[in-house]
Amino acid sequence: MADAGGGRGDVGQPVTHRSSGDEPGESARERTAQRALRIAGPGEYGVDVLGGGDEICTILHLDGPDARNNLLLRDLPATPAVRSWTSHVLLRVFPAAFDWSGGLLTEAELAGLRPHPPAAPARPVLQPLDHRLIRALTEDGRASYTDLARRVGTTALTARRRVEALVGGQVLRLATEVDLARLGVRAEALLWVTVAPGALEETGQQLSRHPQVRFAAATTGSANLLVAVAAADLDALYRFLTDTIGALEHITALEVTPILTGVKRTGLVRPGSL
Repeated sequence: MADAGGGRGDVGQPVTHRSSGDEPGESARERTAQRALRIAGPGEYGVDVLGGGDEICTILHLDGPDARNNLLLRDLPATPAVRSWTSHVLLRVFPAAFDWSGGLLTEAELAGLRPHPPAAPARPVLQPLDHRLIRALTEDGRASYTDLARRVGTTALTARRRVEALVGGQVLRLATEVDLARLGVRAEALLWVTVAPGALEETGQQLSRHPQVRFAAATTGSANLLVAVAAADLDALYRFLTDTIGALEHITALEVTPILTGVKRTGLVRPGSL
């Protein structure tokens, strides 16, 4: 699976959006999630069905202000199943969480899997061909260079060179999506954390390195840090809240929302999630 990364607006604007449906029950949530997938299209990084208050949470990577405004001012108001929503901009995605392994691998194993990019890679200037390659890889991250070349109208050699430049410049990253239940993960939650502004960077970086944190980002809104947690069970989630979150002195407020099911992760719709 390939994901257009960065979180700085070069490819698009990352946005998190929470919406409530107008009907109770699982079927209404499913319909709202399906509608969310259709509205945002390939720019949707993740869709989760939540178990408290708000029903759906989506993380989007939108192609500029026009795409954002069309979604928030046109598409969502025209969606009958959506009664209300809140929208926040992800100011910074802490990249350490992209190294998430659930604590299942040793440091030596992780080191062997990590690439070794330069300390400050030069981000390539995006060309029209690059955008076509990104869209093609988002749809099929396992496509061969020959297939990519056919899809975007270039040669396999050029496709390979541009993809390598995009990966090396950290415009693209490669991600593997797995069924977390197969890894023993039975309790997931979104944490909306309020941190003292002067400690936001330090707290975000620290939490993003925790083996139970699969995503962490600074965000606008009343809570300024969004953290996605994957734990073995409710006891493990409780210990994370009391031992890990509780030990951080600069956290002033916390909202915990359980995730009932993940519909889309790293841009990939999960089979059987709807």
